[in-house]
Amino acid sequence: MVNSIDNRFLSTFACHSSKTRGRIYKDEPLILGRSEFQRDRDRIIHSEAFRRLKDKTQVFVYDDGDHYRTRLTHTIEVAQIARSIAKALNVNEDLAETISLAHDLGHPPLGHRGEEVLKKLMLNLGGFNHNVQTLRIITFIEKKYYNFEGLNLTFETLEGLIKHNGPYLDNKKIPSYILEINKLISVDLNNFPSIEGQVANISDDIAYLTHDFDDGLRKKLFTINQLREIKIVDLIIEKIEKKFPSIQYDILIHQFIRHLISYFINNIVSSSQLIINKNNFKTVDDIRNFDRNVVQLSPIAFKNMEQIRTFLFKNMYHNKSILDKLNKASLMIDKLFSLYNKDINLLPEQWRYLRGVPLSNLSKIDKSRVIVDYIAGMTDIFLKKEYFKFYKEED
Repeated sequence: MVNSIDNRFLSTFACHSSKTRGRIYKDEPLILGRSEFQRDRDRIIHSEAFRRLKDKTQVFVYDDGDHYRTRLTHTIEVAQIARSIAKALNVNEDLAETISLAHDLGHPPLGHRGEEVLKKLMLNLGGFNHNVQTLRIITFIEKKYYNFEGLNLTFETLEGLIKHNGPYLDNKKIPSYILEINKLISVDLNNFPSIEGQVANISDDIAYLTHDFDDGLRKKLFTINQLREIKIVDLIIEKIEKKFPSIQYDILIHQFIRHLISYFINNIVSSSQLIINKNNFKTVDDIRNFDRNVVQLSPIAFKNMEQIRTFLFKNMYHNKSILDKLNKASLMIDKLFSLYNKDINLLPEQWRYLRGVPLSNLSKIDKSRVIVDYIAGMTDIFLKKEYFKFYKEED
């Protein structure tokens, strides 16, 4: 089935931009032959939150070196992988890319350690979750348009981000902010996302579980020989070395990462295509209402991915030197939160109000949420700069 707006043939079960369920608010007409999902992508790329990803931690903090991944480079790698998978499955590349580009907008400074601190600070005040924060950014925090808050993205993009980790099987565990969005644009929270949303989700795993090998080797957290304890890694490296016996170490690493990404992409495409062929999906709702993810790895490839995940958690994510550095830096978040709570005048002027109401007139929950919105938006570099405005370095 051809969709001229998407400018390519798409499967009937793909999300076609001409059939979008629309946006929360009425918007201006499209220009320059763009599709609805291309407009979403462009709004994300031009957002302040997207630009700030360049100085947000992926694994290593701001001053560790020039070549380590940041939240932005990770995001771009996810988008590239998602486009590759979407194209091979004949579904909407623009939508898969768009969801990928937006999926980490809500990450605070200092990566997952920064999130843990904010979660603790907001424990009895509504909590904190970077996926929900992404939705706050694109539906409320970004202020770019005169007739609505946020970026006013399509239903399909919002759905992919809301269901980043799949359907909500327990209605009691649905975050309150997602319920608020759902009142404005009804999303069935109990079924699966579109195939493009599923592509973006699995591309996230492929990206970080492969590029983190590169960063970990660069940081000397483990050696290539330790990596070879993982069967799929050993098979790939062995194949490369057999073909290029005198290959340089740095080129070997690059080629190994490249082949590992290709392995997972090819496996996902072939495994997903088998499910598609067997079930004869006709519409995007057939995908949503299926009893499991359509986009998935084969059992063997899934096992290989879990071995990689286990290795990285043991040798990288739980590395004491990394955690110590992040823990020390994360104290800045804690102290700034307390400082702003005591004196809202220390916040930039536009953050001292919520829709025109001074923070001092708000409930503790609402006041704290605004402060957390401000801190979560900071880059690692700005967090440090802001902290040293009020505290001496030795503190």
